[in-house]
Amino acid sequence: MLSGLLEYERATGGSPGLHYARLRGQEYLLERRMRRRLSTGEVVDPEWDLFSFPTYWHYDLLRGLDFLRSAGADPDPRVGEAVELVRSKADPAGRWPLENRHPGRLHFPIDEGEGRPSRWNTLRALRVLKWADSG
Repeated sequence: MLSGLLEYERATGGSPGLHYARLRGQEYLLERRMRRRLSTGEVVDPEWDLFSFPTYWHYDLLRGLDFLRSAGADPDPRVGEAVELVRSKADPAGRWPLENRHPGRLHFPIDEGEGRPSRWNTLRALRVLKWADSG
């Protein structure tokens, strides 16, 4: 995923080609409003709207938005729908649930389980909203 390119770029200084590839990947996500087909506007995969942690190698909307924030991208109007979806998933206490647990080995419990508030999804959602609201 793009986060690997970003971390490699940060660790090594990257190259112009690497930087261009990462920016082109970011534009790919933005052109598709983070979750839609460019050709039809339909949602590519409804599971992308379910927030997970750990994400392992899987994509979800919150992961994509958190990547843009981490990469220092300016908030773009094309993420508006995605940001509003994140905003809509907060519970009354301002926490976001774990919605999709991917299979994989966990060495220790991270959260209380699917459907329950997730400290990691909450952290990522709050960072994303702060980033989105700063633009």
